[in-house]
Amino acid sequence: MALRKRASDDKPLKNAKIVGCTHVNAQTAVLIETLAALGASVRWAACNIYSTQNEVAAALAESGFSVFAWRGETEEDFWWCIDKCVNAENWQPNMILDDGGDA
Repeated sequence: MALRKRASDDKPLKNAKIVGCTHVNAQTAVLIETLAALGASVRWAACNIYSTQNEVAAALAESGFSVFAWRGETEEDFWWCIDKCVNAENWQPNMILDDGGDA
């Protein structure tokens, strides 16, 4: 929160297009919101089909973030979500934040 307050006016992540692939939980939501507050555009998928907190993914999506994750995804769903993050129309990522190398 201190980082958001200190750097939000400068937007140090302006023009950053970040694909994220991590656990989707409350901590991730804070990270995603912070990246956006600092100027980044983000698209996110879950790295683990069992760790996603559906209420967090839904809240992020309702806030306008492109989040592709739900608890209990099939393997096919998992790769579909990754594809939606990486291959979005008119959006080319220039950064990856990934805790397992799936993206």
